[in-house]
Amino acid sequence: MATNVYMEALSPTMEEGRVAKWHKRDGDAVKAGETLAEVETDKAIMDLVARADGVLRQVAVAEGQTVPVGSVVAVIAAPGETIGAAGSAPPPAPALSGKGKGETGNVGVATAPAVATVSAVSGADPSRVKASPLARRMAKEAGVDLKLVTGSGPGGRVVRRDLQGAATVAASPPTFPVSRVPLPERPEGAYQDVPLTQIRKTIAKRLATSLGPIPHFFLTSEVDMERAAEAREALNKQLGDQGGGKVSFNDIIIKATALALSRHRACNAWFQEDHIRYWNEVHIGMAVAVEDGLITPVIRNADVKSLAEIGREAKELADKARSRRLQPSEYTGATFSVSNLGMFDIDQFTAVINPPEAGIIAVGSIVQKPVVLDGEVTARRRMRVTMSCDHRVIDGATGAAFLQTLKQMLENPLAMLL
Repeated sequence: MATNVYMEALSPTMEEGRVAKWHKRDGDAVKAGETLAEVETDKAIMDLVARADGVLRQVAVAEGQTVPVGSVVAVIAAPGETIGAAGSAPPPAPALSGKGKGETGNVGVATAPAVATVSAVSGADPSRVKASPLARRMAKEAGVDLKLVTGSGPGGRVVRRDLQGAATVAASPPTFPVSRVPLPERPEGAYQDVPLTQIRKTIAKRLATSLGPIPHFFLTSEVDMERAAEAREALNKQLGDQGGGKVSFNDIIIKATALALSRHRACNAWFQEDHIRYWNEVHIGMAVAVEDGLITPVIRNADVKSLAEIGREAKELADKARSRRLQPSEYTGATFSVSNLGMFDIDQFTAVINPPEAGIIAVGSIVQKPVVLDGEVTARRRMRVTMSCDHRVIDGATGAAFLQTLKQMLENPLAMLL
């Protein structure tokens, strides 16, 4: 008997999924546990696996389409089994119209942009390049053949960054170096509508449950980073001699934040409607910018890990986040978050709390500033840190005490050893 293939909830917060790439096609033999398709969730690219042996039939959702969790996306039938209207599986979804809209049938197929869709049920050319609407427009205006561009988006999709600085090339592969030409800065038309990605939808929902309901207040402190910079240089020299990786300023900030939280448990907390959960463990959410928004992989038990361990883990998690390969266990469960925009030359900003966490720090750039030290004006490396606090959990004096401890640890890294 045929087995329906459902759009499964592949992450704790997933409500719908976008089929990024089919690994199996209609008529392919499959075994239980094999990957059928890659699905873009609200956080990452996850594998949709077969739950039975058989032959994949009636693929009802095309690459690029989004459907709610629980929708039937295909059927796994026994070899030679006939699947008809009276069978256990519904018929394929209607084809998309010329305007890029699909009617929702009994499989719950959602609207998807036709320009980014390769139909899996209509017999469309499977070799067609997957690209976002903006990337297609940029390629057309610059005369770039999309077949010669390697996509870095979900499922190998060509996105805007892949076209920035791309060359104007012929339809056939070049046999000589191609000079780079700038792309037009302004596209045609008064505006362009681009459908929300799964991660952008989630960000919008979470912001609505944060800035509105959560009573934020903000505390800012300026930190002297001279000793932290000297300690980092010494550590990296030693790690380099040992063939190890490098420690970044962000690694030092994460370590200091975790240690400060272990001493100020009132800030290492979740607001839970009818109670406050004070955590004994410290799990730091590290904000990472990705193609379509922001995600916060978690460094667990950061207070008891060495700087070298934090550095290695932070790099691995950031790489997985940018390639959309994080597992749910790697981006859930943070007790506090760190957002660093210093590398973008931002002096100071305020970050939005990620509920149910009660706090987040926003880290600015490290810059040389004239300061008075022992009665003399001298140049020192300085950095501004702003803490966003949930006033339902953290009072002003509580947040200030935590920020004071964090400042002391960063200004005197030896304090982290106490």
